Amino acid sequence: MSLEFRNVTAGPLRDLSASAPSGAIIGVIGGKNSGVSELLKLACGLILPQQGEVKAGPARRLVSLGEPLNLASSDVLALDQALATQDALVRTRTLLGLDRLRRGGATVLLASHEDGLLETLCDEVWWLEAGEIAAKGDPLETMTRYRRFVADQVRAWGETIPPRLAPSMRRGDGRAEVLAIETLGSNGNSTIVWKSGEYVSVRATVRFHEALSDPVIGMLIRTQIGFEVYGTTSELEHVKIGPREAGETVTVVFQFLCDLCPQSYTLTLAAQDPDGGYYDWLDDAVAFTVADERGTPGVANLRAKVSVETAPNNAAELRG
Repeated sequence: MSLEFRNVTAGPLRDLSASAPSGAIIGVIGGKNSGVSELLKLACGLILPQQGEVKAGPARRLVSLGEPLNLASSDVLALDQALATQDALVRTRTLLGLDRLRRGGATVLLASHEDGLLETLCDEVWWLEAGEIAAKGDPLETMTRYRRFVADQVRAWGETIPPRLAPSMRRGDGRAEVLAIETLGSNGNSTIVWKSGEYVSVRATVRFHEALSDPVIGMLIRTQIGFEVYGTTSELEHVKIGPREAGETVTVVFQFLCDLCPQSYTLTLAAQDPDGGYYDWLDDAVAFTVADERGTPGVANLRAKVSVETAPNNAAELRG
């Protein structure tokens, strides 16, 4: 028997209507207070809707995180993050058991934050947001839309965190001092999160304590394990900073396209002579993160375009 929600209101869920056929595994994804838990409880008859109705077969069961994985035959089985702490053997057995239930006509609701699991196992994915179904359908397409939403939310959250200058090491002779370093998004706002593909900036403010004829400002991006990703200097970019008098303050802005893969990085900044004598060097001075709607290994997001070419069937051509 299929599972059907008809204009259901319960907790954060508002006037929700959706149906899941028998013999299907439906992935359910959503953030805190999106209504995922309430949807699963409604499906299993553990709570009743404030309005609307839920239609399902009589044999219904909910398995939550940490509970025994009871995969006995049922009309509806709902799993609420139930695989999150299981080892590889238990997970394999569970996935085989879920496939058996699907073949037997059960409707399975699988709430999880494991993208790969939802994309490979489920027949359909429902994305809940603020008590409504934001998207539902093909697992890959729905998860792509959800990841894009999350990346945008993380990017917006990054603007609420004040920049923090916390170098792992600082050295130099003090002829100039780095006062501030900011990472800016494409909108010009300070943020600790960049989105892969946006045009970003690094803004450094430097005060000179001595007169300097030809100061150079440089930046370096590293991964958190110290792998050097990209670096440049005002000298390499043919920009003159000096000469500067003692007491002067300048702000130098580096702008570039953030074609980095999603992970955490640090920013090192230095004020120095052209020959490398350091006034002020700040190792890993600022930490920031790059977000994206898809996980990509490595550090450089090269945005490859993929095409397929089919070789001619020589045997068929010979017969012709």
